[in-house]
Amino acid sequence: MTRSTLARILLPCLFLAVLLGACTPEPLFRREAYLFGTRIELLIHAAPSARADAGARAVLAEFERLHREWHAWEPSALTALNATLRARQTATVSTELAQLLSTSIEISRQSDGLFEPALGAFVAAWGFHTNHFTPRRPDPTLIRQLRSGRPRITDLEIDGNHVRSRNPSVQVDLGGIAKGYALDRAAAILRATGIDNALINIGGNILALGRRGERAWRVGIQHPRSSEPLGSVELQDGEAIGTSGDSQRYFELGGRRYGHIIDPRTGEPAQGAMQVTVLIGSEHATDGGTGLWSDAASKPLFLASTEQWKDVAARLQVTRALRIDASSRLEMTSAMAARFRPVENATMPR
Repeated sequence: MTRSTLARILLPCLFLAVLLGACTPEPLFRREAYLFGTRIELLIHAAPSARADAGARAVLAEFERLHREWHAWEPSALTALNATLRARQTATVSTELAQLLSTSIEISRQSDGLFEPALGAFVAAWGFHTNHFTPRRPDPTLIRQLRSGRPRITDLEIDGNHVRSRNPSVQVDLGGIAKGYALDRAAAILRATGIDNALINIGGNILALGRRGERAWRVGIQHPRSSEPLGSVELQDGEAIGTSGDSQRYFELGGRRYGHIIDPRTGEPAQGAMQVTVLIGSEHATDGGTGLWSDAASKPLFLASTEQWKDVAARLQVTRALRIDASSRLEMTSAMAARFRPVENATMPR
């Protein structure tokens, strides 16, 4: 497996300090961890070390809680929900989970079903409900059977804390939205701790608080087939950037790459794009959170065709987006182009 190829945080001063030993250190507190199946990085600027440490510990504790609660294949509140739905019974879930499921239903409707968290059985069939992937295609008969069940998140009926499904084929997998929700939770925790300037990175899903001194936080965007950045964007307070792609969770077989994002129309890994990056701001700040939307909105754009992805973005009110298709062609919306700073002489691998 390769490391994450999107949104590595660009810290020029720190890099120069390592290479040249000629940079005055900034008051930057840093913590790293590994949760949600990916690398987590937390940067806090200009906060007393004790406060920064307390805030970081609280954030990582919250991430561990969410990781345990919503794990897709180890025993969790989510696997318990799926077992109850499969038995055609009504589940009682936390208010938090009920709200996230309701939000998922709304996003699915807005995207005409391209955002689809009910495909857990497909994800498992393709071997992505594990930390180590075996290069193999599932039995075509199994995929046909799963497709015949037509699981959709909109099959769920939610009444307060009670969840039931009209379709026992529904198996919820929150991998397409949980990291974004965790970003919003981290931002709330840090602000409550008195930390106003931070950058939270969960495997390339990033949320910015405040600034880094006199300048905005700057995040690099890389091509999914290269370790070099194509360019960067500056994030304002509360903005989040999210990416969907085939560069982290995938396997290769017969010269073809199979990523973990399943197309609900085919039941197979999506093939039309390499990567989509969205930048979410105040337009979604009160609509579930910028972190949540940066995670969820990138999935429909990744699945949409080259001809339709901008229309899908418009339906989701995503104005800033960048897409690299399967032939390595780069496209972006005009609003994203206004924020994107390309790297001079950057190459586009194939």
